[in-house]
Amino acid sequence: MSESVPVERVRNIGIIAHIDAGKTTVTERILFHTGITYKIGDVDAGTAVMDWMAQERERGITITAAATTTTWNDHQINIVDTPGHVDFTVEVERSLRVLDGGVVVFDAVAGVQSQSETVWRQADRYHIPRICFVNKM
Repeated sequence: MSESVPVERVRNIGIIAHIDAGKTTVTERILFHTGITYKIGDVDAGTAVMDWMAQERERGITITAAATTTTWNDHQINIVDTPGHVDFTVEVERSLRVLDGGVVVFDAVAGVQSQSETVWRQADRYHIPRICFVNKM
């Protein structure tokens, strides 16, 4: 955003879930539909904007939390795409401390998985309000 946005119109939103639930895919679509990107990035093709590390692109998973900014209805929305793999849980924990809200992505095919429950409890610990997004329907 080029102009200054009052702090009361800034929101920090985290995308959290189990590995392969579709967090980065959802984030890539948000970026596309809000006009930040001109093409939807694809995790499997290695073109996801949010997976910026070479290792992430090679493995097809998010390793470090990545933040970006978009706008919606005169609000600045800072989106934090978090890893879903259990080995990178500390990245989710670190991100939750700055969030105003979270989008918990659930895989409609796989259902609620262990890391889904872990990130839910982490969000409870920081009193993060959440909405659920059911993906892969």
